Amino acid sequence: MSLRRILATAAVAAVTTPVVLLSVTPAFADTRPAAQEQPGKPTLAQLEKAAAEAQRAYDDAVLAEKDGRKVLEAALSDTSPLAVAAAAAKKEAADAATAKTAAEKALADARTALDALPETATEEERAAAEKAVTDAEATVRTADETKTAADARAQTAMTARDDARVAAARQYGLLQKAVEKTLETKTAADEALAKAREEAEDDGDDDNEGDDDCAPADLTTVATGLPSKVVAGEWVTFRLRVTNESAQTMDDVHPYAFAHATDTSGLKDTSDLLRLQWSSASSTAWNTVDESGTLSTISPLKAGAHSDIKLRLKADAKAPAGHGAAFVAGYYINDDESCGGTPGAEMYEFDIAAAGSNPGKVPDAEPKPDKTPAPGPTPSATAPAPRPLGGAATQPVNGSLAATGSSAAVPQLALAAAATVAAGAGAVFVVRRRKAGSAA
Repeated sequence: MSLRRILATAAVAAVTTPVVLLSVTPAFADTRPAAQEQPGKPTLAQLEKAAAEAQRAYDDAVLAEKDGRKVLEAALSDTSPLAVAAAAAKKEAADAATAKTAAEKALADARTALDALPETATEEERAAAEKAVTDAEATVRTADETKTAADARAQTAMTARDDARVAAARQYGLLQKAVEKTLETKTAADEALAKAREEAEDDGDDDNEGDDDCAPADLTTVATGLPSKVVAGEWVTFRLRVTNESAQTMDDVHPYAFAHATDTSGLKDTSDLLRLQWSSASSTAWNTVDESGTLSTISPLKAGAHSDIKLRLKADAKAPAGHGAAFVAGYYINDDESCGGTPGAEMYEFDIAAAGSNPGKVPDAEPKPDKTPAPGPTPSATAPAPRPLGGAATQPVNGSLAATGSSAAVPQLALAAAATVAAGAGAVFVVRRRKAGSAA
């Protein structure tokens, strides 16, 4: 039997009382429509292909960026061919400038020597001095032409070197942008694929939920010692016994409980004025039961064995006189992910007396028997929907009271039992998913 069917059956059992007929909305039915292929929505195979292509494009861009970096580093290096040529041209221009400076100095010296000839100088001496000036002038002209040509060659070489460096830098910038762009595309493709796979996995979990090896278990939860009447402002202590009546060990057993209350009219929910706490042999301190209703986990519970958990309940001193109920149930999860639980939540009804009352000795609350209810008058449509201790609201339902004089709070209390079963269903699902995740 599937887990969903077990819990749906348990919900019916939980809300059935001798005096109530409830028409419960099928909250446990799978109303999710069958998966349909949305027009234009890519398939998982298409998303996988897109992610693979995006990965290849990104890998290619990364390799191209690495090559571009090498080209840029080479262009910026002083040992590149263009850099070497530019350096040689600059040296040639510098040498030409030095040669021109030397030629100009030689010309100046020749002119000074010519001007310094005495009147007694011979014709041969004057002719030699004049020739030295003429030769120096020719050398200066040649040096100037050589320097001009060398400067031009140096400028051309440096421009070629600088242009190559700028081009390499620009190309590298484009390659860096390509890496960023392809990474964005890859990330988007990976996220879309991951989301699609998660949705497919979730759909698979939902579709296969009926195949879970969960079954109604020989697991019982019995509360003893809860008075049928409690006084506001005073703690009452009772016990929850969890028993494995099967022939096999249950690895992790999760008992849970919560309480619900109304005023005497049954129309006002006073659950927020209740406090429910638990303690066990391994944890003697009192722990407040949270919204999940989960108590101490029993690991393991051997075949035929039982374990006791102490519970205590108190209605706040400000709580009005009214009616209440405590609900107990349990489920187990084995290491092999098999699971099961009690057929439903046992409901123990009690009355709430105003603070300072003396009810005397009262009998213990007894679990409600499972009988087919008889129809009766419809209760007020203004009655608030019940909610478990901690404030988690249940879905509103319609019901009717049998003409037996039963408390007006019974519909709310029975609905709270259904909420307990729903909470247990969620807990089983969460624990199973956690176990599956830890085993992955």
